[in-house]
Amino acid sequence: MRSAYWLAGAAMLALAQPAAAGDTIKIGFVSTFSGPTAVIGNDMRNSFELALDHMGRKMAGKPVEVIYEDDTFKPDVGKQKTQKLIESDHVDFIAGYIWSNVLLASLKPIVDSKTMLVIANAGPSQVAGELCSPYVFSTSWQNDQTPAAVGEYMNQKNVKSAFLIGPNYAAGKDMLAGVKSTFKGEIKGEEYTVWPSQLDFSAELSKARASGAESIFVFYPGAAGVQFLNQYTQAGLKGKMPLYTAFTIDETTLPLQKDNAIGVPGAQQWVNDLPNDANKKFVSDFRAKYKHGPSFYGAQSYDAAQLINSAVVAVKGDTSKKEEMRKAMEKADFKSVRGSFKFGNNHFPIQNFYLQDVVKGADGQLGLKTVATIVKDSQDRFHDKCPMK
Repeated sequence: MRSAYWLAGAAMLALAQPAAAGDTIKIGFVSTFSGPTAVIGNDMRNSFELALDHMGRKMAGKPVEVIYEDDTFKPDVGKQKTQKLIESDHVDFIAGYIWSNVLLASLKPIVDSKTMLVIANAGPSQVAGELCSPYVFSTSWQNDQTPAAVGEYMNQKNVKSAFLIGPNYAAGKDMLAGVKSTFKGEIKGEEYTVWPSQLDFSAELSKARASGAESIFVFYPGAAGVQFLNQYTQAGLKGKMPLYTAFTIDETTLPLQKDNAIGVPGAQQWVNDLPNDANKKFVSDFRAKYKHGPSFYGAQSYDAAQLINSAVVAVKGDTSKKEEMRKAMEKADFKSVRGSFKFGNNHFPIQNFYLQDVVKGADGQLGLKTVATIVKDSQDRFHDKCPMK
């Protein structure tokens, strides 16, 4: 069945009369800038700002204005802020979004208004599938893809059974489904916890221990990831029930997880040591400007700015030419920090996923490094539900 969003969007692209382009490129950026997950939003903002620095803070010769809005971790607030950007600020593009539930709440006003969106993190299956849109692009992944790569790695390690734990919201459900789509061993049980308020995982860890599973897979971003990993270690499970993760250990959480993170593998489509020139410059300049390394959230936001720039340059700054911008963005014609990738028919990347591990450098500092390529040219499993071809 064809997506109502997509059909409406295609009709509007064909029929809409172009509006006059302004003298400034206006971008709205929605993320979380307050509370315990503000570290993620700040990393995204810092990386987006660095990308603008690298462009001379202009696109196609026009100055860029970015309006940052805090969704406060709440879908209803995210939707309100999104509507403000569209209706009051009249932005040319919207970018950002950490949380899948916030994105899903905000999607309809974006599509209805024909505003170009570049998602820098959230990847709900619906947006990759039946709710895909000509106006919506992602510089991250569909939620299932990273845990699916972890499942493949668990198969390579000959893991026979696992207990799955994650938060009870859209991304959490996608993550556990992603593992189950590839892992060939037995699932001994799965638990969904209250999101985002629950930070005590002792009951879930007890259930995992009692299940007789050989290993645990977990998805908890941000502060929840810090708490889970510390409680897993305190419960004496490290070394007894190996832990496999998606988005639980990254540069924003590692300073608090410390040595507890050593020996806990994960997967990602970007790691700070990928050996392409764009990534080397991004990581080096980020460290110089902000005095610490960027996270994958930041890498995806940096790419989001570059993708927007490619569209603006293609139309010589005339952002009323939405159909031409869409075609330009579909080419992914920019230097991504992940190296080469291409967009699928649903505007989600087809890309590699890497095994990442925590290592201690010669200076005693912990960091993440690429260990191996788990999956090459991964495409999400919902693209065939998207009516765009």
